[in-house]
Amino acid sequence: MSYRLPPLTALRAFESAARHLSFKKAAEELYVTPAAVSQQIKALESYLNVTLFRRLTRSLELTPQGLAMLPKICEGFECLAAAVEMTRLKRDEVLSVTAPPSFASRWLVPRLSKFAAQYPDLRLHLSSSGATIDQRGEAPEQEAALLDLLNEVSEVAIRYGLGKYSGLCVHKIFAPDCIPVCSPRLLVDRPPLIDPADLRHYVLIHDETIGSEDGPPDWPHWMRVAGVSGNVLDAQRGPRFSNGVLAVEAAVEGQGVALALRPLIESDVAAGRLIIPIDLAVPSPYTYFLVYPKLLASRPSVQAFREWLLDEGRRIDAATD
Repeated sequence: MSYRLPPLTALRAFESAARHLSFKKAAEELYVTPAAVSQQIKALESYLNVTLFRRLTRSLELTPQGLAMLPKICEGFECLAAAVEMTRLKRDEVLSVTAPPSFASRWLVPRLSKFAAQYPDLRLHLSSSGATIDQRGEAPEQEAALLDLLNEVSEVAIRYGLGKYSGLCVHKIFAPDCIPVCSPRLLVDRPPLIDPADLRHYVLIHDETIGSEDGPPDWPHWMRVAGVSGNVLDAQRGPRFSNGVLAVEAAVEGQGVALALRPLIESDVAAGRLIIPIDLAVPSPYTYFLVYPKLLASRPSVQAFREWLLDEGRRIDAATD
């Protein structure tokens, strides 16, 4: 469709002069002279064959035609600006992301080089926080804390939980499952570790950020799924660590067997630092989500990170199907 429009410079001069009701203020805003603004307005009036302003002694007044045209002209410039902003990543634009510690260090960071290659002009600021992991019941005050986290610390957050984040845009990244892992060195000259009951010969490493009735599986949960009774071994014994990063690191160092989220330890397994002695996976009711305020949904940096992150997450889900 072709459009018969006057020059955009003339429309821009009209829009600015109409807002300010002053050729002088419009000239200051557009970095031209008042005479140039007046000339643009006259050219526009000639093109339209109407009078847009009443030129009074010390002020301007819009004519009925000018009043009728102004709202649509303003709307048109706003649409143009939005269209340009949506398709342009600002150079040196910074996107702040907050994520759970284990997700950030063991899954996101190893992939960030691909994101940087795809969006070289977008600078990412990544931080980790245990506050991005849902606690039992996810009370309303905890949802409020998430909003504070997004507004004060980051523009977007990666959340590990149930997805109940009212008032925010929520996108599933992937749903992990839990499996036992240990260092291959742990099994040297030790009893075999083939069946779940064999764990009675080994130290159990506990991650204290997981484990609740509706949260990620802990050792007692995993043992129930595996069919191992409390008479065979005590699933509560063993050292406890405040987060998954420390628990997995203890397993890498050969200190025992840990429960870990499969997608977060794939690189360690591929490198031979960890093995999966018993491939019994227990699904977690918790899922990784990307969340952010709705007002940021059209921001180019948020759109770019969302598309890249969700594409990476789809690869995980496809590999486990």
